[in-house]
Amino acid sequence: MDLQDQLKNLFPEHVEAEVSEEKETKDKGIWLQDDPIICKYEKRKGKPITILEGYNGAIEDFKKLAKELKQKLSVGGSFKDDKIIIQGDYRDKIMQILKDKGFNVKRVGG
Repeated sequence: MDLQDQLKNLFPEHVEAEVSEEKETKDKGIWLQDDPIICKYEKRKGKPITILEGYNGAIEDFKKLAKELKQKLSVGGSFKDDKIIIQGDYRDKIMQILKDKGFNVKRVGG
């Protein structure tokens, strides 16, 4: 006799309700937006950086996205002033990763 049978014996009038799982967006609850994320390239102190800005969702989601991008690209970076700053010129790779997630991305400069 398993646990389900024991529970049925203890509570014979109980009717099991079907539990529907909530569907999340494509990527673990990150909110997808209509406006494109702007991906641009700059040089600071002679070193190239890639900047992502224009996300208007929750800041926590943008931080998760920054962490995931840094891990996938194996590079350093930071999150400051509602912008993701990635060390190096990775515009093409970042744009492809974001498009695969369902984001609209716009390339600015170069």
